[in-house]
Amino acid sequence: MTWKERRNVTILLCIAGGLFLALLIVFGIIYRQDREEALAGKDGAPATLTDTGVPGDPGAYRTLRCYNGAATLSFTLDEKGEWIWADGPDFPLNDETVASILSTLSSLKFQQVLPATEEKSEYGLDSPSATLTAATGEENSEQTLLFGKTTTDGDSYYMMVEGDESTVYIVADTLVRLMQTPIYDMCALPVLPDLSEGNLRAVTIQGAAPESQTPEGEGDGDGGEDPGQAPERPAVTLNARRSNGEDQPALWFEGSDNVTAAPLLQDLLYDLKTMTMAKCVDYFPSEEAAEICGFDNPDAILKAEYAENGADQTFTLTVGARMPDESGRYVRLGDEEAIYALATDSVDAVMTISVAGMRGAAQDSGQTEGQGETE
Repeated sequence: MTWKERRNVTILLCIAGGLFLALLIVFGIIYRQDREEALAGKDGAPATLTDTGVPGDPGAYRTLRCYNGAATLSFTLDEKGEWIWADGPDFPLNDETVASILSTLSSLKFQQVLPATEEKSEYGLDSPSATLTAATGEENSEQTLLFGKTTTDGDSYYMMVEGDESTVYIVADTLVRLMQTPIYDMCALPVLPDLSEGNLRAVTIQGAAPESQTPEGEGDGDGGEDPGQAPERPAVTLNARRSNGEDQPALWFEGSDNVTAAPLLQDLLYDLKTMTMAKCVDYFPSEEAAEICGFDNPDAILKAEYAENGADQTFTLTVGARMPDESGRYVRLGDEEAIYALATDSVDAVMTISVAGMRGAAQDSGQTEGQGETE
């Protein structure tokens, strides 16, 4: 092949390559247009939920009701403009989930718009798996979304707007997943007082009450134990002594024994300083629920005396049973009926002292006595 023939072949290949590239560009534009039309639906169908009349401002809503297939949760704005749980107005609601639901609702985009068939069961809309109803408070402003089954990939849901049975939408599963948040996961957890060592004055830890030694039917006569009297709980009391001013490090004593250097005490002080509630387990527990969680005879009761803003305060933590997954324990704060979860490592020192005491724990770990130094 001569150089002229090679040149001609090269030119032809360049022309063919250019035409192929142009075809790719054209096909890409057509695909993008078709995709946008598919997302918008046929015949000018809406591309977002706001096109159907839903407010685009999350702050416009005044009521929200969600059914997630297992439970219905209703929320409303109170007189202060704060979201509350309609079935428990006193419940300390953290409204982040409510805000996320309304934000997602206001910006909800349709992945695809389909003409509805006569058989709603094809999309699972004959018996919706979830529903969401929201209203702005204005007359006839309430609107309900019905969610059917998931798409084949499981990442989206078939959805219909109540009152319009002519159209089925495919939407991301984000909204349904938010609606599946349990109410107690929306609890604003209590903020514990500052129990750092500099604020502490004394700590008392009581163990579980022993079972009554009085046989049934005895104790009614003279000198017998009162069968109605609760057994005394074993207790360990630790006192902080500061001889050189309140700002100085404290020496910790159990009776006359100086336990300042005991590793168990240091673990306890660290736990008190860093303790936080993991989650709310039951804010309105029944007596049966409280008994199941071990509060008929708690495993430990901690009372910490501390100073706050120049005033003496008392913090009480009642420790119930272990949680089934062993991740923590059920606890109560002060006189509250609510039951929370506390991580195991936040209450280890409390439980060790409640069972073995400071001396017993030291002996079990091979430590020697002789910490009887006093001021």
